[in-house]
Amino acid sequence: MSEPRADRGFTLIEVLVALTIVAVGMAAVMGALTSSASTAAYLRDKTFAQWVALNQIANLRLSGQQPPTGKSDGDTDFAGRTWHWQQEVVTTELPGVERIDVSVRPADLKVDSDDKGWVTTVSGIWGDAVGTPNGWQPDWGSQTVGGPQAGPGGSTTGGNPTGAPTTPPTTQPSPRGTR
Repeated sequence: MSEPRADRGFTLIEVLVALTIVAVGMAAVMGALTSSASTAAYLRDKTFAQWVALNQIANLRLSGQQPPTGKSDGDTDFAGRTWHWQQEVVTTELPGVERIDVSVRPADLKVDSDDKGWVTTVSGIWGDAVGTPNGWQPDWGSQTVGGPQAGPGGSTTGGNPTGAPTTPPTTQPSPRGTR
């Protein structure tokens, strides 16, 4: 009689099933890594594009000159890359105040139309003061450190370091029925 075989190895089918499971798992892991890498690249580009747009708005504000209404565009180098921006300046209902919309995309991005492919659009405001100052300042509490001439709470002017009135100006109603 022959002795029973003591070999305890994997059969060819078991090895093929195991390799198939590993291949499917590795494909899923590679897909997740690719998706994560492309998302990180997109977020990096979006962040840089927003910084380019904010820099453009800041440059307009710091120039001290009112930007002309309408569209303009240009290129700028930032973070080792060239970015194409387009700004549109429109007047608002408030006199002296304009809205600035700046759209940015990588300059190497090929698009069919100028209105497509923008990575981000940032809006800003340029203009004069909206309200006329009237000298009234709210009482924000103690603003100075108490000294020898300080009143209760350590404040010499009631919480207003300029000494201006701390209550809003009021108008007296006109007397009715008097001539």
